[in-house]
Formats: sequence, C-alpha cells, structure tokens
Amino acid sequence: NLSTRTHMAASLPLACASHSLGELVELRRLRSGLLDWYDSHKRDLPWRARAAAGSESDPNVRAYAVWVSEVMLQQTQVATVIDYYNQWMQKWPAVDDLANATLEEVREMWAGLGYYSRGQRLWEGAKKVIGELGGNIPSSSEALMRELPGVGRYTASAIASIAFGERCGVVDGNVVRVLARLSAMGAEAGSQPATAHLW
Repeated sequence: NLSTRTHMAASLPLACASHSLGELVELRRLRSGLLDWYDSHKRDLPWRARAAAGSESDPNVRAYAVWVSEVMLQQTQVATVIDYYNQWMQKWPAVDDLANATLEEVREMWAGLGYYSRGQRLWEGAKKVIGELGGNIPSSSEALMRELPGVGRYTASAIASIAFGERCGVVDGNVVRVLARLSAMGAEAGSQPATAHLW
C-alpha cells in the first residue's frame, strides 16, 4: 500500500559516505525496483491490513496497530507474533481499551512472547496516551521517543512514517544489509558505526 511504500522509500538515503548510490534518476529507479519487488513478494500480515491508510481513516488507530506490532516483533519471529497480535487486537482494538486493562491482564495476554517488560511498557504508554496526551498518540518520531516508554528510534520512525506519513528513515538489519551492499560500505554491515552512518 502507499503508506508502506512511502515508509520503505523514506528509509533509503540519497548517498552513503563510502560510495555514492548514484544520480537521482538512478536512485529513483532503485527505489521503484525495491518497492515493486515488495509489492510482488510481501507477506499478508494482520498489522499491515490494520495500518493501511485506505482501511482506517483515523491515524491514531493506525498508530496503535503499528505500535503494538512493532513492540511484539522486537526479538520475536513474525510467525510467533501473528496469533498473539490477532488475540491482542481482538481484546484491545484501540489504545483506550488497553489503557483500561489491568497489568495482570496484559501479562496474561503476553505470556509466551518473552521479554515481558515490552508488554508492560506498551500498557504504560497506553495509560500515558489516555491520561496525559488527550488520547492522541504522538504523531512525530521525536515526540514518540520522548513521550512513550520503551519506544526507541526504530519503533518511533515506523509508527510516524506508516501511521502519520512522516518522511523518516526506518533502518533495521535488512535495510542495513541492502544499503551496505549497494554503497560498497567497508565496515561490517551490522556494526554500530555502519548502522549509525545509515541512520
């Protein structure tokens, strides 16, 4: 969908210090090729459907759907997350529903996903959104990092770009590997200096 395509395109920098990715025309061709590949090969995942701009007009609802998925996907395989995500969204389809839950209910729903503090931080964030932020999830990556517990650079960028259309890079391991190869980066792709350079 368009928001996901924009999100992916925004993740591609114009150049890397080690090797230029080329002229703007070449870069547009690269972006177009990557996005075409994504359109042809993407998996049908429940959070993509919920976060799609065409399926939900309220960006706050889209932001919550992305937020939940990104937190669940931290250190957890996609195949494991799908059922947990569907059950979670059935029980708490909106941020105010989660804010009204008890921590015990959240822990029970999270059981089996591991890294249990993630569920608690998500719940704490929902309580803050409702209690302190007027029920609105922050719409910029900077505000998301500043206001929501446990939301770092990657998660904030994913929420802001997918739900609110902010043009910001979202750099994960896959993006680092692709850009390192395209730019002939001399550093190890997974190293801190390489990741920092690509952000």
